[in-house]
Amino acid sequence: MTRNPAADQVAIVGLGRSPYGRDRTGCTPGSLVIDATIAAINDAGIGRNEIDGICGSHVAAQYLQGALGIPDVTWFANLPVVIGNQIVAAVAAISSGMAETVLVYHNGYRMPFASRSASRDPSRARAMIGTPDARNIWGTGHNEMGAHSMWGAVAYAALADRYLHDHGYGREHLGYIAINSRSNAVTNDNAVYREPLTMDAYLAGRMVRDPLTVFDMDVPVDGADAFVLTTIERARDLPHPPVLIHSTSLGHTDYFAEEQLTSLDRSGQVVAAAKMWQKSELTLGDVDLFYPYEGFSNIALSWFENVGYCGRGEGGAFVAEQFVEEEQRILVNGRIPVNTNGGSLSEGGMQGSGHLFEACLQLRGQAGARQVDGSRVALVASGGHYFNSQATLLRSDRSGPA
Repeated sequence: MTRNPAADQVAIVGLGRSPYGRDRTGCTPGSLVIDATIAAINDAGIGRNEIDGICGSHVAAQYLQGALGIPDVTWFANLPVVIGNQIVAAVAAISSGMAETVLVYHNGYRMPFASRSASRDPSRARAMIGTPDARNIWGTGHNEMGAHSMWGAVAYAALADRYLHDHGYGREHLGYIAINSRSNAVTNDNAVYREPLTMDAYLAGRMVRDPLTVFDMDVPVDGADAFVLTTIERARDLPHPPVLIHSTSLGHTDYFAEEQLTSLDRSGQVVAAAKMWQKSELTLGDVDLFYPYEGFSNIALSWFENVGYCGRGEGGAFVAEQFVEEEQRILVNGRIPVNTNGGSLSEGGMQGSGHLFEACLQLRGQAGARQVDGSRVALVASGGHYFNSQATLLRSDRSGPA
């Protein structure tokens, strides 16, 4: 284990959510985040004046502080998605003494290009006026989001096609990821898609960008997730079992963007996963729950490889072997469920915050019908291949050290 003075010293003590939906009207990103953060603070059992750090994504920390009436903060940040960026920053702030109790949040908001119902909402159309291409801030000269670019889904489709070709897989190997997510979502009231999905239905799904269908791409939703983080000493005085952040890391390479990535052998996932294990005293055998990000289904296949369940290019074969036909889901080694909430493909596309929220519920023993008995260690692997790869090991503090 390499140097990691923050190991198990920071805990997630509060969870809050503005439920996901695809038919909400009258909401704004700010209102969603306010609902979720108020719920998280109340869940933590603390007063708003105890929050001295704020870290989120799209909604400005300053706006949220004013909206919540938090009198003073000593640290704040707004970082890009996905949620691991905020978690790493909050852990660093608490460990360094910049803040003691940090409010972390992320929201999803369907813009007009995301769905038919969103395109009919005048308030969402107005929100797009003057919005620049997000890539402008990189200073690379790339400012195209169209089908001719290598931005987003276009790039992931190209990578998926190359992956299937190079390793002799068919689309059904992507299908195992989508079907697993849907099967787990059936018992999740927060999931927007809960109807069972068969392999035949998956293979017949509407093609968006070959080989990725509508079932392979995360579901645009309105919603927000929020978390309260604090020191382990403070955490043990609060109402809920603390979820300890054992090891967390970020990663990307010099080939950081879609058109730059030369191969999946050198991606941000490789860097983040390796560093997470180097900073940990745990091993893959200790993991009880696995949450690989599947904003696109092929991302999850790579996460299986990069965290160590199988070798490079073996992800497709691995999930096929671990797929339990009777349950229509993946159970690694017959015991480790994958994305128990339904993930991005069925619960909703929340850029990893939904995965983290579910992992915390499970480790607190509060996941209801989805609860996996005896779960004490969760591995949350967030982000894709490029500039937002993150890996986090969480452990339960319900019954002492693991």
